[in-house]
Amino acid sequence: MKLFFIYFYFTVLGLLYIAALPISLLICLVKKYRRSVPSRFFLYKNPSFKDEKSVWFHACSYGEVTSLTPLIYALEGNNVNISVITKTGFDKACQICKGENVRFLPYEIFLPFWIKKQRTLVVTEAELWPMLFFTAKRRGIKTILINARISDRSYYRYKKFSWFYKILFSFVDEIYAQSQTDKKRLLSLGAHNIKVSGNIKSLLLPKVTKCYKANNIYKKVITLASTHIGEEAAILEQLSSVDLSNMLIIVAPRHPERFEAVHKLLQSWANTNGKTCGRFSKEGFNGQNDVLLCDTMGELINIYAVTDITILGGSFIEGVGGHNPLEPSAFNNSIVSGKFFFNQKELYSKVKGIVICDIKEIASTLSGKLPKTSTTHLENGGDIIKSILSEQKEIQ
Repeated sequence: MKLFFIYFYFTVLGLLYIAALPISLLICLVKKYRRSVPSRFFLYKNPSFKDEKSVWFHACSYGEVTSLTPLIYALEGNNVNISVITKTGFDKACQICKGENVRFLPYEIFLPFWIKKQRTLVVTEAELWPMLFFTAKRRGIKTILINARISDRSYYRYKKFSWFYKILFSFVDEIYAQSQTDKKRLLSLGAHNIKVSGNIKSLLLPKVTKCYKANNIYKKVITLASTHIGEEAAILEQLSSVDLSNMLIIVAPRHPERFEAVHKLLQSWANTNGKTCGRFSKEGFNGQNDVLLCDTMGELINIYAVTDITILGGSFIEGVGGHNPLEPSAFNNSIVSGKFFFNQKELYSKVKGIVICDIKEIASTLSGKLPKTSTTHLENGGDIIKSILSEQKEIQ
């Protein structure tokens, strides 16, 4: 039954690949995908990992790769490979691992020919690609899923295809779930050998790489962090009715391809409200602007260190599920969040003092006294490290 499913699944993927070939070729011309699509769908400059003793991590994008940092550093002395889906994930992986050990994960039909023997495959969160796990097991690789979670809204979709996930999870040796709720949901989908380890993002204590001194210039710094389309305009509208005297507003969009569009929005808002607007990549943190676009990757932690109030994006619109509150909380920022943080429940539970409000209530929320946030228990990740380095186990 399993082999029949795999062959059928592979055939369907092959037909879809052929049908989408003209579109894939066109997408290669788009700047955002110029590196990732040729690598993933045409194996351009994307050779296999070859060291049989390597630990292979797979993550989707920037945030997931960042969360792997403490685990990778803890494996010092062991050869580590990283595969990713997005360009931002690729760039971040190259920062924490040798560039020659970083790859884009190929489209699934290539995996049976691309994957070579490795010691262990460690996959993060919801990167549930059947051919990835199946092929890894065929190569004798131990397979581990970490930071596994199933949100409230996703669970009902998963249940409709429980037969699919039962087959997929049969190729996964060990699973580390974020919470007991996630464990119960995974068990109901046919997963096995599950341990609750918390969210691995709580392993990572943010470290400042550059020190800024904004508080000598401004009374307060308000950062709109990891914002998505639709959030910047709505939040700025709210800020128009707030006393912003001697305040600096920093906006850090979640996706770099939106930098230009957000910059135009900020310029328009700044002109309307008698403010000046700059870009971090050009002016830096020089205190000469009232509104600043953070358009440089890797600077958000440094900005949190001088921020008083963080308005945490991805939580004011449906569909995203929120972002990591531990990072601003590590610097005792006051945090204002929307109510749509269903993908980050475990991390939110570790932060005291987050203020939850509707996007239309931001102005009134900022007019009151906001508490400083603090973090509670953080994980140590010891069980995951031991599992990664332990001997191969048979599928139960």
